[in-house]
Amino acid sequence: MTNQGLEQEYKTAKQKSAKPMLWVSMISMSMMFIGLVSAYIVSSKRDDWVSFDLPPALYTSTVLILLSSITFFLAQKSISKNKREQTTLFLLLTLLFGIGFAYFQVQGFYELKEAGIYFAGKGSLVSSSMLIVISFAHLLHVFAGFIVLLTVIYNHFKKRYNATEMLGLELGAIFWHFVDILWILLFLFFYFIR
Repeated sequence: MTNQGLEQEYKTAKQKSAKPMLWVSMISMSMMFIGLVSAYIVSSKRDDWVSFDLPPALYTSTVLILLSSITFFLAQKSISKNKREQTTLFLLLTLLFGIGFAYFQVQGFYELKEAGIYFAGKGSLVSSSMLIVISFAHLLHVFAGFIVLLTVIYNHFKKRYNATEMLGLELGAIFWHFVDILWILLFLFFYFIR
């Protein structure tokens, strides 16, 4: 077999294993959040548990991450039709909405502080500490999503994606949608389980 044949075989094997590896990593991340949510539920049975309203910034951040998922989906649709300019627009909008999400998440922490609810120390509550820990853990995954998204944007500008070659963009979208769905589920959980 020639070097070119070996390279093609390696590339095909790598492509076949990419999605399963991504799914395994997302399942392990999900397990971590299931553990955190379980701790939240167990802690909510404590006598010193105090409920409070979610900061308004978390509502805004939820809308922004939902919009970012929609624009990433539209970027996928655009590249599948070789519409490069549209793909660029949608990828950049995804990045902007993602940055907006991160900004409003941090703003939510400040809103809690302004309401006299702290992560630790005087004024801290078990409920607020749990909310902040889980939200911050999710925010770390969003920052991993930014690295993925920036890599996708870079590769897009290098013209590595088109209607027949879009695996990297597709993998990036799967991870971004995962982070999006995860936050929406966490937000709904925080909203209904106080």
